[in-house]
Amino acid sequence: MRKPATRNVPAPHRAQAQAYPRVRDATLALAAPLSPEDCAIQSMPDASPVKWHLAHTTWFFETFVLAPRGFAPYDPSFRVLFNSYYQAVGDRHPRAQRGLLSRPSLGEVLAYRRHVDQLMSGLLEERAFDARERGLVELGLNHEQQHQELILTDVKDLLSRNPGRPAYRKPWPLTPIRPGATRWIAVAGGAHEIGHQGDGFAFDNESPRHRVWLRDFEIASHPVTHGDFLRFVEDGGYRRPELWLSAGWDTVVARGWEAPAYWERRDGEWRTFTLHGLVAIEPHTPVCHVSFYEADAYARWAGARLPSEAEWEVAAAAMPIEGNFLESGALHPLAAREMPAEGTLAQAFGDVWEWTRSDYGPYPGYRPAPGAVGEYNGKFMANQYVLRGGSCATPASHVRATYRNFFPADARWQFSGVRVARDA
Repeated sequence: MRKPATRNVPAPHRAQAQAYPRVRDATLALAAPLSPEDCAIQSMPDASPVKWHLAHTTWFFETFVLAPRGFAPYDPSFRVLFNSYYQAVGDRHPRAQRGLLSRPSLGEVLAYRRHVDQLMSGLLEERAFDARERGLVELGLNHEQQHQELILTDVKDLLSRNPGRPAYRKPWPLTPIRPGATRWIAVAGGAHEIGHQGDGFAFDNESPRHRVWLRDFEIASHPVTHGDFLRFVEDGGYRRPELWLSAGWDTVVARGWEAPAYWERRDGEWRTFTLHGLVAIEPHTPVCHVSFYEADAYARWAGARLPSEAEWEVAAAAMPIEGNFLESGALHPLAAREMPAEGTLAQAFGDVWEWTRSDYGPYPGYRPAPGAVGEYNGKFMANQYVLRGGSCATPASHVRATYRNFFPADARWQFSGVRVARDA
């Protein structure tokens, strides 16, 4: 990719000129360990082929940045093939059939990326974008970072279905850790403000900042670990309907769940599939790949509950954005290596997305952005729950305390985990 010149360029332009190739190259690096066959397969309707992710993130810049400037489309058919859910843009290829697209080839998709990147880099170098267009570029870069995480979660599901349990990356030894005991952290109730404010990027669903009223509560200092969750499993947690929401129990029965996703019992020992292959469960690492239903049932079994998203944000707001993110290369939750300072959360960011008990809905006064990009978040505000904090597959620069991720209650293929809370 051509690197834009940045000498004597105003800071907003310079920052985007530097960020664009960095983010785009990071996506290509995630696809590098994969074969063309790996990149073409769709393992389930919720996942997408890597080839599609590479094309769709390119489609975003072509559709929302280049096309309004009069640039001709690279291939008119791509407007339909790689449209995800933007009804205002036009027709879409059915999501569940993305894996049936043998054409365009991976090579053609990569050529498409190079074409769009050359045009974008030229415009960035010329400082051609106005403030509105720079906002679209920034949205596109954050959109691409979301798809970087999706590439990893989708590839993990894909490789897990291969009987050979192949590794995405070379296995690494998990270092045994002797963690400190989980503590309860008291948080004072009353009036608090949540939501994005000030400088820096945020998605529209993080605003407006507003006041909430909380009762005094306590929140666990650490996420629930594999060892914690194993005790729930061995205590018959998946066989006790009294622990589950009705819809959750129906899901357990219908799908035959006996443990979190990717867990396997071999020779009497629980193992879990990771992007480094099949490994023994490390009891001190945060449990992941649990649904909202499983997180809620575990909390009830533990005599606790899930925090609301407002409680989570208030408890984590002052924490630095540090943790085990995509850049660490672990691609798996890691055990906490030191106790947090008194009254602060361990592993609030990175490792696992943490389910909250909050429905994903609009904040008071929320208004989606005008035009097709307004479909980005608002249209999904039904039948979803909020997760917070990022995961081991999330780029570090993509996370903040106000970030609201969201998935249906039965979703398990993301790096989703649990932190419990309780009333004071």
